[in-house]
Amino acid sequence: MSAPFLTDYDLHLMAEGKHFRSYEKLGARLCEVDGVSGVYFAVWAPNARRVSVMGDFDGWDPETHPMQIRPEAGIWECFVPGVSPGALYKYRVISKHNDHRADKADPYGFAAEIRPQTASKVWDLTGYDWQDTAWMAERDRANALDAPVSIYEVHLGSWRRVPEEGNRWLSYRELADSLAEYVSQMGFTHVEFMPITEHPFDGSWGYQTVGYFAPTSRFGTPQDFMYLVDRLHQRGIGVILDWVPAHFPSDEHGIGYFDGTYLYEHADPRQGQQPDWGTLVCNFGRWEVRNFLINSGLFWLETYHVDGLRVDAVASMLYLDYGRQDGEWIPNRHGGRENLEAVEFLRQFNEQVYSEFPGVMIIAEESTAWPMVSRPTYLGGLGFGFKWNMGWMHDMLDYMSLDPIHRCYHQHRLTFSLLYAFTENFILPFSHDEMVHGKGSMIGKMPGDDWQKFANLRLLYGFMMGHPGKKLLFMGSEFGQWREWNHDSSLDWHLVGDPPHRGLQRWVRDLNTVYRGTSALYEVDFDAVGFEWIDCTDSQRSVVSFLRRGKNPDDVAVFVFNFTPVPRHNYEIGVPRGGFWKERLNSDALPYGGGGQGNAGGTEAAPAPMHGRPYSLNLTLPPLAALVFQPES
Repeated sequence: MSAPFLTDYDLHLMAEGKHFRSYEKLGARLCEVDGVSGVYFAVWAPNARRVSVMGDFDGWDPETHPMQIRPEAGIWECFVPGVSPGALYKYRVISKHNDHRADKADPYGFAAEIRPQTASKVWDLTGYDWQDTAWMAERDRANALDAPVSIYEVHLGSWRRVPEEGNRWLSYRELADSLAEYVSQMGFTHVEFMPITEHPFDGSWGYQTVGYFAPTSRFGTPQDFMYLVDRLHQRGIGVILDWVPAHFPSDEHGIGYFDGTYLYEHADPRQGQQPDWGTLVCNFGRWEVRNFLINSGLFWLETYHVDGLRVDAVASMLYLDYGRQDGEWIPNRHGGRENLEAVEFLRQFNEQVYSEFPGVMIIAEESTAWPMVSRPTYLGGLGFGFKWNMGWMHDMLDYMSLDPIHRCYHQHRLTFSLLYAFTENFILPFSHDEMVHGKGSMIGKMPGDDWQKFANLRLLYGFMMGHPGKKLLFMGSEFGQWREWNHDSSLDWHLVGDPPHRGLQRWVRDLNTVYRGTSALYEVDFDAVGFEWIDCTDSQRSVVSFLRRGKNPDDVAVFVFNFTPVPRHNYEIGVPRGGFWKERLNSDALPYGGGGQGNAGGTEAAPAPMHGRPYSLNLTLPPLAALVFQPES
């Protein structure tokens, strides 16, 4: 391979923030020069007086391999012969302004030492034999707005561990088959990994990124991560990565104060620091920083065949006063609180990603009412494909935490989300954020005795599956882990041996199975024509019922929910057609740990108009139960 030296055109595009393959030019590139094998190094440090590359190949001597600057772009470069894959290296950067010097990891490094060591590794990303051709050819179908999407959120370091070997975590390759098998059996369509970009502190869960192009070495090599993605794809499971462009840690080896100036971040702490997290905020107004971040996103989609990115902390990017008090932030040029440069960056990022990878999912974790997050940029939107529905999540958890005797006074928490459900392409998340910092586990949030806790949680998951929007559930919640999530230990898999936990797990599996097999539940998620209330006014008995429709108007499913522990006999609801309505799902069924009440598999519709519909069903509603009915064809 010849040396990938930077051309004048490369430098021009980088300065404009429009070089969308700069990861093929910067960093450490294995190559040959005049028949000699080695590595071409290139790094952006425009305010440095001197930059050298050093590593285990030269005894970490910063004098041996000085780099030369391309002054028109502030990029330093050099070729070092004889350097092989796996070599450790850093850049010694000396500022021309204040003689500040630091040893920096490579911002474009493809691999890194395992913490607490901080050097980058030269790595060859070629040579992996992908076996996911079938998935890649069809993945746009699996990620479409009218596809079933049920996401299993996973933290790789704590899904499973090996207690008999010092509680060590599993590697990418060890996880691959067991995770793919489990997710497939449970009926989830996608896995979302909490950030696997390299990070120094385990307790950040990956959300304080240092290596924007490096999968963390905690679990293996880049090729090992490719194997994990590949195995999931071979089982028909999409892979979404949490990706964090909003902020980064201040660790000395990272991109903060990179060349003795505030290069990637703002100099003014009112713009450049995030007080809530003790991190530094990216300068989205700088073209080179935008280029760096866009390249990171594109890199994971291209190199690792990733199917989507969930962009973390979007609200912190959009608002200049996020996490700040009066006087601690600087208004924009119009005097407002909106971060106009971040808005421009997000629009540019989404436009570029979707132009190159139209079949992927770009998801915003955005917790405010910012309009048109998941609408196209040409309409004035931010250009995301999906947005997490945080309002729905909070309303539902607040409602479900209530003693059922009080729920009749809070029916609006069940119904309010339908006033805005079709303003965005929403994903309904029960994520890791709700399982930490004293918030308790999902099962722990439920009121009542143990039987009622499990019944309430089955009811909640049933409501989520019926509600318009794609779905997300954090690991361990599917079987009712009692304790809060702890990133330093495995999930409590032994609980699945207990009938209530096993029943809940089976309920989630069957919900996913019915969801994926029933087009009325996913085809029209983002248009009001796919949803109709049957009755949302029965607050006295805390019962709601609604109907879901597919693209074919005759493709219907009816959901009925009893949010009290009191069974309701002879409960009537209106339905659009006659014939036999099969009880597809009943969360009170014995296999799920319920009491076994229900409708004997279904009921015949009577020609008695109700709720504005020509037929009605006379039902038994078990206590704290979700029911799903469909007409037999």
